[in-house]
Formats: sequence, structure tokens, C-alpha cells
Amino acid sequence: MLKGKTAKESAAINTEIVLPNDTNTLGNLMGGRLLHWMDIVAAVSCQRHCGRIVVTASVNNVSFGQPIKLGNIVTLHSKVSRAFTTSMEVFIEVWVEDSFSGEKVQCNEAIYTFVAVDQMGNPIYVPPLIPETEEEQIRYDGALRRRQLSLILSGKMKPEEASELKALFV
Repeated sequence: MLKGKTAKESAAINTEIVLPNDTNTLGNLMGGRLLHWMDIVAAVSCQRHCGRIVVTASVNNVSFGQPIKLGNIVTLHSKVSRAFTTSMEVFIEVWVEDSFSGEKVQCNEAIYTFVAVDQMGNPIYVPPLIPETEEEQIRYDGALRRRQLSLILSGKMKPEEASELKALFV
């Protein structure tokens, strides 16, 4: 059995400055560029967690809270929120800093799922995640519900088998 790891051990941070080539005609960061940055920082977290090559399985949720302007400094924080057999859910927070005032605000967040693979591209087991803080426990518990919902929507699980989801309504 693989030894569990903490979310802290999987944490990754990336900082970018929004340059003209990153923006649309309104001077805002293009959503696709932000998704790219989130994908990279999330992959680093997952790779740190399992010590293997990881591939993006899904972008489960992205929230674009406010536009990010040309010249802003963007910092992305990611941590694995739960590890399943071969997959990991990772939570990403996006913070924007005004380069003149220094004010920092969280403006976006996302949840991605990655799968660890071997050299042949086949899924491989990952170590479990050990939540340490209250926030990590909340994200850990929520990850199972989100996974069950995703499996139901993809036809891979019957609704009556989703015990964690059913518990919300009973």
C-alpha cells in the first residue's frame, strides 16, 4: 500500500504577469490563457503528490469571478483535495495583485482532475491524501460527492449507488 501524503506536500504556486499577448481586445486576460496556467500549476501539485507523470482528465469547474487586467500579477495556488485509486482532484485558487497598489484579491477558482500514468500511458495507483486542516477536510469530503455526480452524469454509476450524494438528501 502506498503511504499517504498531505495536501501541503502537494502544494504548488505559480506567478505570472499579464502581458499584452495574454489579453483580449478589452485588455483583459484571455480565459484560455488562465486555463492553461491553471492546468500547469494543477499538474505540478498532482505530480508532487504521486511522483508520477499525470494527465488532465477533466476540468470540473471554473469560476471566473472578475476580469484580470493587463499588467496585473496573477498568482495561482493549487493543492490536491483528494486522491482516488488512480486519479486526483486538485483545487486551484487564482489571486490577482494590482501591480501599482499591491492590493491582492482572490478572483477565480477551479477544480481539475488528473490521472497518474505509467510509461505506457496506463493509469497507475496513487497514494491516498491525508487532510490536515478543516478546509482540507471539507474539500476532501466534497471531492467524493463531486466524483459521484460526475460518474452518474457520465453513465458510469447508477444514482442509487451514490451513497455520499444520497446522504445530502436523507
